Amino acid sequence: MSLATRTKPYREDLKPGEVLCEHCTAKCCRYFALPIDTPDEMADFEFIRWYLLHDRASVFVDGESWYLLVHTTCKHLRADNMCGIYDTRPQICRDYTTENCEYEDDWVYDMYFETPEQIWEYAEAIAPRGAGQSIRSRKPPLLPILN
Repeated sequence: MSLATRTKPYREDLKPGEVLCEHCTAKCCRYFALPIDTPDEMADFEFIRWYLLHDRASVFVDGESWYLLVHTTCKHLRADNMCGIYDTRPQICRDYTTENCEYEDDWVYDMYFETPEQIWEYAEAIAPRGAGQSIRSRKPPLLPILN
C-alpha cells in the first residue's frame, strides 16, 4: 500500500490524547483463538479436520503453538468499531492493551489451514503411520476375467 492511499495513521504518529482505537477496524473483536494440543498422531488430525468442517473456523500455528481460530464478531462491537460494553467488558478485554495489539499486524502465521483437505494433506505428509499403512490409495480390486 502506498503512503498516499493509507487511511489510518501509524501508531507512532498519533497526537497526544488521540486514541489508537478510534482509527482501528477492531480486528481483536472479530475472532477468538484458543490453543489446542499439538497433533502428533492421525487421531489428533481427525479432530482438527472436524474443526475445519465448520463454517468460519481455521487453524494456525505460531511458533510451536497450535490454535483454533473462530472468525466471529463480538456481539457488543458497535458500528463505529468501539465496544458497546466498555465499562463492563470481560477481564480478557481489560487486560488487552494497544501497546502490542494487532492494529498494524499482517496476520502472517507459520502455518494456516482453512480446509479439511489442507490439514489432511499435511497430516499424511508428516504423521507417523502404523505397520502396513501407506500414503497411497488402496489397491483397487482386480477386474473380472470375461470368457
